[in-house]
Amino acid sequence: MRVLWTSSTLALVASTALSTVAMAQDEVNIYSSRHYDNDQLIYDEFTEQTGITVNRIEGDADELIARLNAEGQNSPADIFLTVDAGRIWRADEAGLLQPIESDVLDNRIPQHLRHPDGHWFGMSQRARIIFYDKEEIENPPQTYEALADPQYEGQICIRSSSNVYNQSLMASIIDAAGEDGAKEWAAGVVANMAREPQGGDTDQLLGVVSGECNIAVANTYYFLRALDGGVDGLSGSTDMFGWVFPNQSDRGAHVNVAAMGVTAHAPNKENAVKFLEFMTSDFAQAYFANQNNEYAAVPGIGLAENPASLGLFRMDDVNLAVFGENTPRAQEIFNEVDWK
Repeated sequence: MRVLWTSSTLALVASTALSTVAMAQDEVNIYSSRHYDNDQLIYDEFTEQTGITVNRIEGDADELIARLNAEGQNSPADIFLTVDAGRIWRADEAGLLQPIESDVLDNRIPQHLRHPDGHWFGMSQRARIIFYDKEEIENPPQTYEALADPQYEGQICIRSSSNVYNQSLMASIIDAAGEDGAKEWAAGVVANMAREPQGGDTDQLLGVVSGECNIAVANTYYFLRALDGGVDGLSGSTDMFGWVFPNQSDRGAHVNVAAMGVTAHAPNKENAVKFLEFMTSDFAQAYFANQNNEYAAVPGIGLAENPASLGLFRMDDVNLAVFGENTPRAQEIFNEVDWK
């Protein structure tokens, strides 16, 4: 695979270079906001099986969306890949994706993890769950709603309202509880925060290690990275954590996805569809489960040791398009309750 540009600053020279290969029959061009070096295994295997070379430009999802908008019909991109449902929805709303008809994709990807008309498809999943200090919390919250319970006042670390993972979580709360219920919930969480939101998911977990808070909300991937070692301040401290997959007695735990869609003006559409179909293969799906501490989107793929150590759980099966649809109102509610 040839990575034409790896900086989040997307220079025009990359567009020029990519344009020179855009029409080649043995190429597929990806705009990706997924930044994992070990994804190379998937790209190399795809090329090995098909002879199609993968060219990739990496960047922030919003920058890539803006780039696709600016390039219009002249864009060399065949695929847009992002790590959350909200931004794939945003790209689709901007008219940057096209519908794809594929029996492979329809049969492999569960209905709630793909656009109803085939504009995008979830490829891997992560759960956003509750972690807590086992020594300090005897009765951890069992639902997302319980995070607003006054008994947890001053104990919660959670990211800012501008974080797309929290926006998607709030969007799911709106779907489950309505706007009034979601606003009440958000106000309760703000009242229970141990500090103003700061940092990423790893920083929320580090807040528990330091004793600044006793409860943290984070995606499973960040905790599982610490089990592999190499996360400063967190690896070696994971024994202190307990965790809860929320809402197991009703809708299930909130999950988000890495998702892909074929761009509206893809010059190599056939190759792009082949790539999406390959991403649902047992090889690719096992990679997500076994190499990157994620959960496969395709049912029946076995879990790796780290994700398996968290236990089996019920996932919320709301269609992920709901997250994008509710995100504007989610941000408004965050602002109304002063969730920084």
